[in-house]
Amino acid sequence: MASEHTLTFTDGGWETDVLSSEQPVLVDFWAEWCGPCRMMSPALDAVASDYAGRVRVGKLNVDDNGSTAMKYGIRGIPALLLFKGGRVVDQRVGALGKADLAKMIDAHL
Repeated sequence: MASEHTLTFTDGGWETDVLSSEQPVLVDFWAEWCGPCRMMSPALDAVASDYAGRVRVGKLNVDDNGSTAMKYGIRGIPALLLFKGGRVVDQRVGALGKADLAKMIDAHL
C-alpha cells in the first residue's frame, strides 16, 4: 500500500516523529473505511518519494490513534496537517492530488 518513504505515525511516537522533527512533516489523518483517503494514497506516496530527505510524509490512522486526532480537532477525513518546528503551518480537509500536495509543501520549504 504505502511507498517506502510514507511513514506511519501513532499517538505514542507523535512527539518524537512529528513535533520534534527537524524537517517539515506532512501528516495525513485517515481511516481504513474512508474511500477518499484510499483514493488519495497514491498521490501521498508519490509526494513522499519526491520529497524524501526534505519533508517527512506519513499517515495517522484516526481509529487507532484517537487522542492525537482529537487534540488537533480532526472532524473530517482525509485531513492533512503540515507541521514545521512542532506547529501546524498549513492544513486542508478533503482528498488532494499530487500537484496540490506539492503546492502545500512548497509554500513552507
